[in-house]
Amino acid sequence: MKVAILTANTQVYKEQEEDKGGKVIRKIVEEAGQHVIFAKALPVDKKVLSTVMQRMADGNMADIILTTGGAGCAAGDVTPEATTEILDRPVPGIPEAIRMHLMHLTKRSMLNRGVAGFRGNTLIVNLPGKAGAAKESLEYILPEIVHAAELGQKEN
Repeated sequence: MKVAILTANTQVYKEQEEDKGGKVIRKIVEEAGQHVIFAKALPVDKKVLSTVMQRMADGNMADIILTTGGAGCAAGDVTPEATTEILDRPVPGIPEAIRMHLMHLTKRSMLNRGVAGFRGNTLIVNLPGKAGAAKESLEYILPEIVHAAELGQKEN
């Protein structure tokens, strides 16, 4: 699987903070034998995020796009909206499973507004922004999202 990692964090984009979430996601993906084809920090901007995800999906650049950041309750968090705007087929069970799994670590996981779904044949999944939560989430869902992405590649 070709995997793209997008860190939605304006401070990381401006190189004012380290991309801890993106690094942990990359490590997990590569250790699972998947191929990271793109990893970049972007500003938390709805138009930027949706445009990058849309172009990657429409150009068949990635089988899976994983985002981290911008999915909380802060007024500027827009990753779920940017993602929802471009999805063809939502897969609500993925973020529901993430939130349910993380509830044993922190009740604040209920505040994550992440979404998931397909644009064309590309599966897009919003992971939490905190590196620890992103790690815990991805380790929990990775086999299932790889399976879903494989199904998404098949013709009917």
